[in-house]
Amino acid sequence: MKLNWKVLLAGLLLVVPLIGVLASGFGRDPRGVSNQLEGKLAPDFTLTTMEGSPVTRSNLTGAPVVLNFWSTWCQPCRVEHPHLQQAAQVYGARGVRFFGVLYNDTPEAARPFLARNGSLFPTLLDPSQRVAIDFGVAGVPETFILHPDGRIVRKFIGPVSFADLSAVLEPLL
Repeated sequence: MKLNWKVLLAGLLLVVPLIGVLASGFGRDPRGVSNQLEGKLAPDFTLTTMEGSPVTRSNLTGAPVVLNFWSTWCQPCRVEHPHLQQAAQVYGARGVRFFGVLYNDTPEAARPFLARNGSLFPTLLDPSQRVAIDFGVAGVPETFILHPDGRIVRKFIGPVSFADLSAVLEPLL
């Protein structure tokens, strides 16, 4: 069998740069990626809680806000849920407002999850995913901390811990 050097060379010219591009992303923590919305006013929205009450972002000024995009089918969301509950218990008493935003999921799935795992803050419904798009959510979980004036102070990509939340919330209080 004769080796076809032209085909081999063409294949290498395609594969080697592709491997380089893919390998350049290894070792990077996606949580360290800068978010272009940080420091800017959070997009305004009006969403409804699972109980039917409207919540408007522009009415949430005056206190820090934690906005967590999550889903019942998301395993990392399940891991972070106790941390959010702990933070809501500690910081809710100090005036921080907490909201979950159900992402690509249904209230019918969320209700039993919240009943089983606890819910110390309202869950908002975003059936069209418009708010998720406006916030640049690429997947769940993603958590946004809003300054009392409505600016985005921090965006966490992936599961957030109580320590992560505390480090951002303490200076805001």
